[in-house]
Amino acid sequence: MEEAIRKSQVLIEALPYIKKFFGKVFIIKFGGSALSDEKIRHSVLEDIMFMNYAGMKPVLVHGGGPFINEKLKEAKKKPRFVDGLRVTDKKTLEIVDSALTELNRTMVEEIKKMGAEAFGLSCKENRLIVAKKIQGTSEDVGFVGQVESVDTTVLTRLINTNIIPVVSPVAMGENGELYNINADEAASHLAMALKADKLFVLTNVRGIMKDKDDLGTLYGSLSLSDVKTLLDKKIVESGMIPKTKACMSALEGKVKKAHIIDGNLPHALLLEIFTDKGIGTEIIKLGRRTKATEGL
Repeated sequence: MEEAIRKSQVLIEALPYIKKFFGKVFIIKFGGSALSDEKIRHSVLEDIMFMNYAGMKPVLVHGGGPFINEKLKEAKKKPRFVDGLRVTDKKTLEIVDSALTELNRTMVEEIKKMGAEAFGLSCKENRLIVAKKIQGTSEDVGFVGQVESVDTTVLTRLINTNIIPVVSPVAMGENGELYNINADEAASHLAMALKADKLFVLTNVRGIMKDKDDLGTLYGSLSLSDVKTLLDKKIVESGMIPKTKACMSALEGKVKKAHIIDGNLPHALLLEIFTDKGIGTEIIKLGRRTKATEGL
């Protein structure tokens, strides 16, 4: 009986959040090693399904770096990166596209087995994202693109019929050529185009921390100006830079909030959405100074 009462209390506590976010579009970027872990992936997909049944409109955008690397290894091709971008020749692009398509199909089937409707698509389909070759790299990185334009017609149709879109970041250029796009960038641009209420970036750390090895230095909430200061001071570094910049771009494009959270934690999305404190770092346009942000 006590356990049943506790569960009912949890549901009642979640009710104000369900009411607040009913009908809101949430973009969830999911990638990294967590995608290869079936247990973690299942937890994330369960959260997305819960959001869908609670009246929210989730859109899942996924990467798949480790999975791509496995496929490249099978093809006896060594991954190479320049300025944090995967060097993508024609053969690598074929492998990237194939690997992401396979991963996409897997997640769609998993969501359907859980009892929700999902539809997998690539950014190249219906010209969801039109890309152009990325500029400004220290050397040519091949078929790596940056977002030029977004057409949300298909996504809007899906989310308005309670179908969860599962999107992979291979896009088409103006002349029909394909480009590999950074999944963080793709998620940010889709969030802007859909006027999303929130962008969630799931990674393998708790959020933005003053000391990456000390969980006690986690910033629970940051404003855009705070984040810019942390970037200037190189407190945000390495793989967190593109994730943080994707969040900043989304907010500058009128997305209300962005969240960087640890996707390895069980039901991380639900904990971030349905609790006051949350578990990661939320980034907002303007924010009050707190003890954590004093002195930035």
